[in-house]
Amino acid sequence: MKKLVICALAFGLIASGDAVAQTRAPNNVGCGLGSMVWEGSEGVFPQVFAATTNGTFGTQTFGISSETSGCAPNGKVSLNQRTAMFIGPNINRLAQDMSRGDGETLASLADVMQIAPEDRSAFFAATQKNFERIMPDENATAEDVTEGLFAVLNADPQLRRYAIS
Repeated sequence: MKKLVICALAFGLIASGDAVAQTRAPNNVGCGLGSMVWEGSEGVFPQVFAATTNGTFGTQTFGISSETSGCAPNGKVSLNQRTAMFIGPNINRLAQDMSRGDGETLASLADVMQIAPEDRSAFFAATQKNFERIMPDENATAEDVTEGLFAVLNADPQLRRYAIS
């Protein structure tokens, strides 16, 4: 019995890792029964419980495939979401590359954002020139950086077309 409880707790912690790591968003655990039950609740623990419920019982997977449990039909990851998802784990290397206006992580971001080869040099230059606006401080989140990046692109006539989400 003791082993079962320990395994259940370990699984719950693993399943809820994203919720604990990203406490700024009101609902960052997606759709599913757990998200519906804990809807409107704020803080780490409701997110942990929602993520655990979604992961343990498979309600998120079921909801996505059946378009129930608060899951949108024909769900699509937007360019803003893809960009923020890439920036999150790469934010430190990306900051270094943007400050130089070149680098592997910045080139990978250009791939994620589908920047055409002929616009890459303008993209790299814009990120370097506007580094302070894109990364306002060392505590900037992936969402902050994404928002700043899209604002910079939207202000540039050549790169504006890439700012559409």
